[in-house]
Amino acid sequence: MGESDAPGGLGLPPTVTACLFDLDGVITKTAVVHAAAWRETFDAFLREREGPGFRPFSPHDYDAYVDGRPRSDGVRAFLASRGITLPERPAGGNADPPGTLTVQGLGDRKNALLLAKIRAGGVEAYPGSLRYLAAVRAAGLGTAVVSSSTNCLDVLRAVGAEDRFDVRIDGVVAARRGLPGKPHPDTFLAAAAELGVAPERAAVFEDALAGMDAGRSGGFGYVVGVDRVGQAAALRAHGADTVVRDLAELERSA
Repeated sequence: MGESDAPGGLGLPPTVTACLFDLDGVITKTAVVHAAAWRETFDAFLREREGPGFRPFSPHDYDAYVDGRPRSDGVRAFLASRGITLPERPAGGNADPPGTLTVQGLGDRKNALLLAKIRAGGVEAYPGSLRYLAAVRAAGLGTAVVSSSTNCLDVLRAVGAEDRFDVRIDGVVAARRGLPGKPHPDTFLAAAAELGVAPERAAVFEDALAGMDAGRSGGFGYVVGVDRVGQAAALRAHGADTVVRDLAELERSA
């Protein structure tokens, strides 16, 4: 499907009536902070487990196993790539049992590091994304933020963007509803349903390969890959209809 003159010159097919945006790496500049927190968490774990000769967590590992996924799913996927299995936290448990480490406990370590980094350096939004979001809303299209992060609402408030989305499906909402995270399409499908829009009339905006897979498998009308780290070819291979470095390029291309 090619680009055309959607309302407001948005670089989208004219059939699109709703836009579903990922948060980290698409709206806000938190993807780099997430990657750093994951690297510190996994490297500390691997160093303790394997000694000083451990193979560090790499940018490829982040893109392939962690980016865009719910926290525990990312832990499982990366550890599986290294042939490592950790136990799950017992149901209803709020902390790991003494002397043990669980999938959820390793994820908790990462989240604590992430929150510390956010508080130390603040959170920024991509100006081009905010301008594009404003144009989308001015054109009368529905908007949703779809994120695996349980910190989504706090981040939106930090950049003053909480009121720019009609619907929010984040890690908190997904857990409450039992929705599997990306690469499954369920969170995007839930956002489209809340907006009252069929998937084929919604566009997905994602920077993660797992998000591309979710957008394509969900049967959405258009999938925009946002390339912040030089992975345009991979985004296309995972189903992007178009790839941009910044959402502002869509207005210029319309």
